[in-house]
Amino acid sequence: MIAAAVTAVIAVYAVIRIIAEKETLRKFTYLNVMNFAIAATIPLLISDPLALIAAVAYFVGSTLESNAIASAYAVRRDGK
Repeated sequence: MIAAAVTAVIAVYAVIRIIAEKETLRKFTYLNVMNFAIAATIPLLISDPLALIAAVAYFVGSTLESNAIASAYAVRRDGK
């Protein structure tokens, strides 16, 4: 239960940093940290084999989403 609490605290801290950060590129770093912490928290809180599959699905989906956001931001910033 301590591991779940630690990952949950990390996720909450990342959310606070996302809200407080003014630079958009730095927000992406904290967004990734938040997604990693949430993906780690899911199987720690739910003791079911399907929780591991849900965590993997969340991790893959959130990584793809983060990459898409970063790519769109980079294209917009470069003006292409």
